[in-house]
Amino acid sequence: MMLVVNAGSSSLKYALFTPKLDEILDGRIEEIGTPRAKHVFGTTAANVAAPDYQAAITLLLERLTEAGHPPSSLTAAAHRVVHGGTRFSETVKIGPEVLATIEEMIPLAPLHNPANLAPIKALQNLAPELPQYAAFDTAFHTTIPEVVQAYALPAEERARGLRRYGFHGLSYAALARRLPDVAGHMPERVLACHLGNGASLCAIKEGRSVASSMGYSAVSGLTMGTRAGEIDATAVLDLADRHGTEGAANILNRQSGLKALGGTSDMRALHAASTEEAKFAIDHFVTSALREAGGMIALMGGLDAVVFTGGIGENDQKTRARILNGLAFLGVDHDSDAEGPTLHRDGSRVTAWVIPAAEEEQIALEAYALLEAR
Repeated sequence: MMLVVNAGSSSLKYALFTPKLDEILDGRIEEIGTPRAKHVFGTTAANVAAPDYQAAITLLLERLTEAGHPPSSLTAAAHRVVHGGTRFSETVKIGPEVLATIEEMIPLAPLHNPANLAPIKALQNLAPELPQYAAFDTAFHTTIPEVVQAYALPAEERARGLRRYGFHGLSYAALARRLPDVAGHMPERVLACHLGNGASLCAIKEGRSVASSMGYSAVSGLTMGTRAGEIDATAVLDLADRHGTEGAANILNRQSGLKALGGTSDMRALHAASTEEAKFAIDHFVTSALREAGGMIALMGGLDAVVFTGGIGENDQKTRARILNGLAFLGVDHDSDAEGPTLHRDGSRVTAWVIPAAEEEQIALEAYALLEAR
């Protein structure tokens, strides 16, 4: 069995997979480090003591043991790591050098990599014999051409790692893997839309990433739940002058986006509201998606399919329809009333699809592939 751990800044999701990628169980531990921590699995949600990730991993292992899967029965554990820089283009087994490199990437992803490292270290303490693997959100985007990745900065600054990286790569890798089965073939030029609290677009040409709306960090690109998205560098400098570097980072990551424009980061709540602020927030989200989409499509030299994934992408028919309507001049063909898993019609025009996110499954797949290759 493969344990997959997908950790965020104050929560972690986990799932257990067989070699055939059948999911045996899953769950999540939320609000780690607060008195409100809870363990959610199935229809059960219980308040728990989880002051840190070691306590959360202990709870996870206890649940696995109760379900008949103690640590000794596990083949390996595999983790989502947001930032692997340019060093990791595929999933790797975690050893001292890999761990040190992930730690080196913390300045590039100060909100994400520490949270990804915490459960790795906790498992090393609690189950030291268990092999561990790291799958990187940046890996899928290492195929983006250098001319697209590079910022027009002095050479010494680019050498320090200031460049576009792209994120949500595990979600896009899963999407690209599953699309041929859903569509009956792999479209040559795909506009992939991972829309959720974190949101991005990816241009996938011939199955490979050629552009991402996210850049040096996961803040840039689309308007997001609490992240600002695209913003001029001088505006960032102004925020830093007024609020300090940490204050500016907090504003850009946690106080901006839909929350700043509409009062909430929850798209469902914005749709339910009747305020002008809520309408403006949704308009801003859609407009940012269309602005980024234009550049993606131009870089691919056209468009053959649009694919949605993520919480908003999968469940928000109204927002999907507005984005597709904005692309109608390209010949995008969709059923604006569709509520099901796909939004397409057969024919020669551009088609649109919905594919549920499968990051944990993708992590398990890549880790199992490494195990089999040994």
